[in-house]
Amino acid sequence: MKSGIETKNNFYLFLMIGVFSGSLVVSQILAAKIVMWQGVVFPAGVIAYCVTFVVTDVVSEIWGKDIAKQVVWVGFAAVIVSLILIQSALFMPAAPFWKHAQDFSATLNSTPRIVLASCIAYLCSQTHDVWAFHFWKKVTKDKHLWLRNNFSTAVSQIIDTTLFIGIAFGGKVSILPLILGQLLIKLGIALLDTPVVYLLVWFFKNTLGSQKCTLKI
Repeated sequence: MKSGIETKNNFYLFLMIGVFSGSLVVSQILAAKIVMWQGVVFPAGVIAYCVTFVVTDVVSEIWGKDIAKQVVWVGFAAVIVSLILIQSALFMPAAPFWKHAQDFSATLNSTPRIVLASCIAYLCSQTHDVWAFHFWKKVTKDKHLWLRNNFSTAVSQIIDTTLFIGIAFGGKVSILPLILGQLLIKLGIALLDTPVVYLLVWFFKNTLGSQKCTLKI
């Protein structure tokens, strides 16, 4: 029979996996809308995608490298399933009285090139994020959570943005402004999410009792 701590541990881990997968799938859908803020153009899915890096860093810190890797693959599976379901919905004939079939298709139908770019960028950047987080954790001897959080996420965002835009839009448009615009937003969010990472790590350590709730700043 599982103890209360084991039950809480499983619940919180499943909760983080759910947030990760949900944010990842939603980011793929929201990417269809291009927004502008302070003259910077970027997909609306950027914010949702940045949430996934918060989750992998927290999971890495609390549950370890192997579990974080599994979360990345679970998220990838969620994206593949969502793409299959979306394509199935697009394939189904629309009801004659429904007047939004074209808008629906235009919003959700992604080209194979963009899908391929998204998958490659995701796997490379998320795998690097998990590796880099634990690399810096070892280098700093388990101190400076803020450092491994920001260093791993920043480089991973650069990898993700460069790969995605390069593969998806290379040869079609000038990709440098797109890369710089997205990086500006992503790196800004990466800096702002550090307090969130600290709060979640403190909460889980305090609740699960894996370590004392003091963090090595």
